[in-house]
Amino acid sequence: MTLAVAGNGPQGATVGGIRRALAEEFRAAGLDTPALDARILIGHALRLDHAALTAAAAQSLGDAERIAIAALAQRRLANEPVARIVGEKEFWSLRFLVDATTLVPRPETETVVEAALAALATEGRRAERLRIADLGTGSGALLLALLFELPGAFGVGTDISIGALRLARTNARRLGIDRAHFAACDLAAALGEPFDLIVSNPPYVATGDLTGLAPEVRDFDPHTALDGGTDGLRFYRAIAATVPALLRPGGMLAIELGVGQAHPVADLLAAAGLALLPARPDLAGRPRAVVAKKCREKHRERGTLDPGKISLGILARTD
Repeated sequence: MTLAVAGNGPQGATVGGIRRALAEEFRAAGLDTPALDARILIGHALRLDHAALTAAAAQSLGDAERIAIAALAQRRLANEPVARIVGEKEFWSLRFLVDATTLVPRPETETVVEAALAALATEGRRAERLRIADLGTGSGALLLALLFELPGAFGVGTDISIGALRLARTNARRLGIDRAHFAACDLAAALGEPFDLIVSNPPYVATGDLTGLAPEVRDFDPHTALDGGTDGLRFYRAIAATVPALLRPGGMLAIELGVGQAHPVADLLAAAGLALLPARPDLAGRPRAVVAKKCREKHRERGTLDPGKISLGILARTD
């Protein structure tokens, strides 16, 4: 049991007292958002939302409740992300279940949603019956956020992880979105008909940089969803080789970028015949998403990937 949650003394015996003490313990441990982490974990342990937790500040806690809070606190002090502890994460104001099979959806990935929606709006296409694909869908966050915003659209998410696809389908059901289907394959192997929009947050961390990631990422995110090969560009090369033939004339690709990857990724997409829009920055000002468009007057035949880059063999359909 942590010192904060052991709660010796009158302050530690109440919800508010334990919340303050735990936030201070998290702060002393160097966690980035100690007060927020304490609020979420205590609320999760007591099954109270933010408002109810505030209202219960003077409520006394019994031993069982304090033990439950302490168990969650110890996991956070071991650098396990809060979203993994509570099993869900908010993305695009939607609640997504997360588990060990997927990345935790991150705020910077919302930049891809913003970029895609802005590009569609510029062309007056948001009300169309669009066909969307999400390559490496994970929890389904990108695809389902877009389908939430585009009620006339239909989508398919692909992933090599059967567990991730099960989770994505569960998230679709929980959000009441019945216009999403899921298929197990590497990137686009199971896709045939052309799409109006293809999105992806591919693995983009260089293999040699994995050990230097924050422990919340390095020790808890699946490495298959992080490892982008020697230079971090392995999956961008695969996407550039396959996506143009899967886009309708005028169709668009919206893709997340790693730090320092805007120029090399732009070069790959331009070499594949796509017209690039300016990269969209995240809240930190870094180029985080790029949209590339297939010109209407051009049509390219579907190419074949260099097998040294990535296998695209179909594994199985999951729906």
